[in-house]
Amino acid sequence: MIEVTKINGSVILINSDLIECVEETPDTVITLTTGRKLIIKESRQDVKNLVKSFRKDIFCGN
Repeated sequence: MIEVTKINGSVILINSDLIECVEETPDTVITLTTGRKLIIKESRQDVKNLVKSFRKDIFCGN
């Protein structure tokens, strides 16, 4: 799970395995495999780094 901030300021956890795509339009929009779309404050690059960090923690056991 990664923690992101919705545009209204609330913080949520999302399952990074459900991310289908991340777009900047200019707001960052995450589309999940369920079809749900989330508009968040973090940049596309921030989301990429969060997912990489999460997966590194899972696979390396840190």
